[in-house]
Amino acid sequence: MEQYKKEFIEFMVDCGVLKFGDFTTKSGRKTPFFINAGFYRTGSQLRKLGEYYSKAIKERFGLDFDILFGPAYKGIPLSVAASMAISEFYGKEIGYCSNRKEVKDHGDKGILLGSPIKDKDRIIIIEDVTTAGTSIGETMPILKAQGDVDVIGLVVSVDRMEKGQGNKSALAEIEDTYGIKTTAIVTMEEVVEHLYNKPYNGNIVIDDTLKTAIDMYYKQYGAE
Repeated sequence: MEQYKKEFIEFMVDCGVLKFGDFTTKSGRKTPFFINAGFYRTGSQLRKLGEYYSKAIKERFGLDFDILFGPAYKGIPLSVAASMAISEFYGKEIGYCSNRKEVKDHGDKGILLGSPIKDKDRIIIIEDVTTAGTSIGETMPILKAQGDVDVIGLVVSVDRMEKGQGNKSALAEIEDTYGIKTTAIVTMEEVVEHLYNKPYNGNIVIDDTLKTAIDMYYKQYGAE
C-alpha cells in the first residue's frame, strides 16, 4: 500500500471522519463504521485532504483534464482544495466548478459557480464517499447541458466496497451506467488492513471484536 494511503487513513482517524461503532446508513443498513467528511473543518485539514485527493487523481487519471467538478454542497470545498493542491504540487492549473442547488437570475447568473464549462472540456467529478449513484444521476445532466463535454471519471475519498443497487459495488455500477472510470483515495479493505491489531496513538483502532463485526457486515452487504 502506498505511503500516502496509510497517512490518509490515519488522517481520517485523527480528524474524527472515520468512526467505528453502531451506525445506520441513509439506506438503512446497520454498519460498524461510518465516514463523515463534514468533520474536515479547518484550513490545514482541507489543505491535506486536497493533497491526498490530488495524488489519487494523478495516479488514476493523470493530469490531462480541464475541470474538477464538485457537486453541491459537500463537493464544493473538495473541488477547491484538490484543484489548489494540483496547482501547488504538480504545477497544473485545473479549473474548479460546482453547481448551485437553485439557479441564480441576477449578478453571476446561472447554475454553476467557479470555472465555466465549455465544449470539449474534460471533467473529473469529485465527491466524499462512495455514493449509490444518486448524486451522479443528478450531476451528469447538469454537465451535459453545458455542452459537448467529456466526463472522464469520478474520485471519492473512500470506497466502502459494498453493494449498490445490485450486487456490484456502487462505484462499479457507476462505471457501467455512465461509462466513466472511478477511483478512491483508499478502500475499506485498505483501511482494515492498515488498522487491524496495530497500535495507533496508543490504541488499537480495529480489534478482533470490531474486525468480526466488519467481516459480518461485508458478508451481508459486500459487493461481488
